[in-house]
This record gives sequence, C-alpha cells and structure tokens, in this order.
Amino acid sequence: MIKATVALLFCLTASAVPSVLAADEGDRPVVKLTTDEGDILLELFAQAAPQTVANFLQYVDEGFYNGTIFHRVIPGFVVQGGGLTYDFTRKETRDPVANESDNGLSNTPMTLAMARFSEPDSATSQFYINLSHNGSLDGTEEQPGYTVFGRVIDGYETIITIVEAPQGNYEQYPNAPNTPIRVLTAQRVTDESTDAH
Repeated sequence: MIKATVALLFCLTASAVPSVLAADEGDRPVVKLTTDEGDILLELFAQAAPQTVANFLQYVDEGFYNGTIFHRVIPGFVVQGGGLTYDFTRKETRDPVANESDNGLSNTPMTLAMARFSEPDSATSQFYINLSHNGSLDGTEEQPGYTVFGRVIDGYETIITIVEAPQGNYEQYPNAPNTPIRVLTAQRVTDESTDAH
C-alpha cells in the first residue's frame, strides 16, 4: 500500500512544482545523495531560495552530510535527515540560515525543504523530502513556513525503500529505520553524471 501511494505521488511531481519556477532560468545545481539504499538526485532552486541553497551546498562541499542518517521517516508525510550520525549523535552545525518560505514554493510531493525549530530563522543542516502535499508547512501572511529549495528528480525507488524500512526500535527516535540508512556521500554533479540508481 505504501509503495502504491508513494508511486502515485511521484507521478504527480512534475506538475506539483509551482509556476513561479517556470520563468526561472537561473542556476539549478544538482546534488547526488549516495545512500545505503541507492542514489537520490536533488535539483536545487538557487534563484528562488538563494541563501538556503548556498547554505545547503556549503554543507555538501564540506562533506558534512557524509555519514548522516535519515532519522525521521513518516510514511505519507516526510523523510528527514542531515543532522545525526549512525549512533544518533547530533552533528555541530554552522549558524542558522534566514527563512525564505515566502518564495512562492509549496511543500508538494517530492520537494526538498529545510527542517527547523519553532523559530522561523532556525534552520541549519537538516532537510526533508515531502511525501505528500504538506500545505500546512507552507508560509502564510501571518507566519513563515518551511523553506522549499529543491526537488527530487531521480532516485524514487530509493525513497520508497527508505519509507518501507521497518522502524520502532529506538525509543528516542521511533520514526528512524531499525537499521540506520546513511547518506554515504553528498556531492554536486554535472549534467553528464546525473543518473541515479
């Protein structure tokens, strides 16, 4: 059931990204996450969320994400990672980045966004991939939301595998896979090397 639901959401992904990007001819870097379960390709919206993308790429270039795990996996909601190691140790991060959730992008299926605390400008390294249209995470006129800054362009089967992994063994992280799933490497890629497996 999970696989069928997630697969359906993937089919909707191409039309889920708002038209605000239609005229975006700016830089869209691609990052490959090589995980224990396969690769995931991420296209970043540098023009729509410049500070957030620069922050994410700095962590990528520094090798920060290498060895981090997906510690919060909620089917039908999000896959979150980018801050904890294999033994659930929280990595030390740089200063938070400014919230850019007013960029017109929505938390639609397979978009990439920044996790944060209740303070809007508290995002550091952790990110999440939306598994559904999580409109409740979008900003409003009354309050900021969670900054969308990219989308998954390949590696859907890898995400399905992560979502379907058994979980519940860790009391402090009940939504973490029982066998930690790591980001082995995170690196920028060129147009010639954007095949995910």
